[in-house]
Amino acid sequence: MRVLKIILIAATVLVLAVIGARSLFGVQIGEFAFKAAVKSTLGQNALADAPDGLTVVLVGTGSPLPDPGRVGPMTVVVAGDRVFIVDAGAGSGRRFGELRLPWANVEAVFLTHFHSDHIDGLGEVLLQHWAAGGAQAPMPIHGPDGVGQVVAGFDAAYALDSAYRVAHHGADVLSPSGQGADAVPFTPASTARKVYDRDGLSVTAVSVDHDPIEPAVAYRFDYKGRSVTISGDTVKDPRLVALARDTDILVHEALNADMVSQIRDQLNANGQARLAAIMNDILDYHTTPVEGAEVASEAGARMLVFSHFVPAVPSRLLYPAFLKGTDDAYDGPIIMGEDGMAFELSASSENIVRKRLD
Repeated sequence: MRVLKIILIAATVLVLAVIGARSLFGVQIGEFAFKAAVKSTLGQNALADAPDGLTVVLVGTGSPLPDPGRVGPMTVVVAGDRVFIVDAGAGSGRRFGELRLPWANVEAVFLTHFHSDHIDGLGEVLLQHWAAGGAQAPMPIHGPDGVGQVVAGFDAAYALDSAYRVAHHGADVLSPSGQGADAVPFTPASTARKVYDRDGLSVTAVSVDHDPIEPAVAYRFDYKGRSVTISGDTVKDPRLVALARDTDILVHEALNADMVSQIRDQLNANGQARLAAIMNDILDYHTTPVEGAEVASEAGARMLVFSHFVPAVPSRLLYPAFLKGTDDAYDGPIIMGEDGMAFELSASSENIVRKRLD
């Protein structure tokens, strides 16, 4: 008992000492912490040690529904040291920077479709590509027909801001030629077609069913014998199964219909019929987790990674309920994607190495 009393007294003294130190030396402690953070983060490249091959980074795994731990959808695919962005939802541009990904290495953006939650972070992406990445030419933005209208809108919206920044910093710091974006449209089809093929990397697209949103596509990236397929938004679609045949990783959107139905019913009970109708409408143009698992199984994908979660899943306690039934549909590894997850696909092995960048 005497020993316990001594331990409690010592612990109390230690706590009081820490509180006292913060009171007396709070400024110094804060300055030291800030200096250390600046030194350890600025100029760092999270991909510096990535193996030759593909690296897949989940920058944003959220949806339009608020989720404190997830920003809007963005999947980054790295081929060697070349960085490609797929979709750019709200907050994803800043999360890209938080993860210490290199803006200077971004070669292009690919858009799956033009729903607002997949493009509303595009302005920040273009700004950071220019300002943080030192771009000398506009960002190429690949997408199905209609991408030109999207790009023109963002360029127009940011025209005044770009002029302000050049006037403030000078053309030698921010080259006027590097601002904005160039649209690279393609016409999607029900059979897969290559939309990019350069320096060993090929990107293949196929139309998927996100009716009434059209066009909508899925993408597959192949590089040095490794591959990743990204579903975009879609119902279960045999064209996606064909595109993802034997892919290393299938990144697939997911909507849990039971959970969304519960939200709809509660909104109706609350007298919020209009919002309930919206929740009911979204049930018919997404893929459930079980259906996503069936796609992975039918395609022979080596790993299934879910992203773009509807509804929000802010706690890992919800993961088993969200994934209910998926183990019966697919016997490979199933990952609930989180912002900051990365998957390394080395060209020199068949392994998939999972890590975190945050």
